[in-house]
Amino acid sequence: MAAGGVPVRAARKNAPPREDVLVAAMATIAERGLEGLTMAGLGREVGMSSGHLLYYFRSKDELLLQTLEWSEAELGGARRALLARRGPVAERLQAYVDLYVPTQARDPHWTLWLEVWNRSQNAGPQERDRQAAIEGAWHRDLVALLAEGISRGEFRPVDAERVATRVRALLDGFSIQLAVGLPTASREEILEHVREYLSEALAPYAP
Repeated sequence: MAAGGVPVRAARKNAPPREDVLVAAMATIAERGLEGLTMAGLGREVGMSSGHLLYYFRSKDELLLQTLEWSEAELGGARRALLARRGPVAERLQAYVDLYVPTQARDPHWTLWLEVWNRSQNAGPQERDRQAAIEGAWHRDLVALLAEGISRGEFRPVDAERVATRVRALLDGFSIQLAVGLPTASREEILEHVREYLSEALAPYAP
């Protein structure tokens, strides 16, 4: 039997595609914020009971993590496309930064990330590993960009791993401020700060 006394076979037959649920969850976060995302409300959006949703996702924490993984898969495709572009590495690095930084306060993707981070304090090792896998993909791609820029002589010979760690810390700090709506800097100002740092950290030494 599924949650709520509904037979498992019936729950599977009547369930919408998993991605439809994740798309609806992300749309709800974008429109009403996390406080507007409830299992009952989401169920109404996709034509499922909250019991069916709990059967498939086990908890709201799992629903949020799967929604984040789905959203990150979309962003991952965009990130891989920009990494595959031809042309100066510096331009692709700026495109990476632009993709990383939230578009505005209450950006739905970053709102979801912050909630998952907050809930990770009580997460199990498997959930933490899944979060680390998302973070790791961003980090590896940044390291690869920096290493390519160094090999092509566009960047000075720095430790790509260490610089990537510092750049992501800078991006995370600014992104959190923007996502929660702190009146510190606009998105344009944040991008300019990051551009200045990258120029200072990576500009080739004068001959």
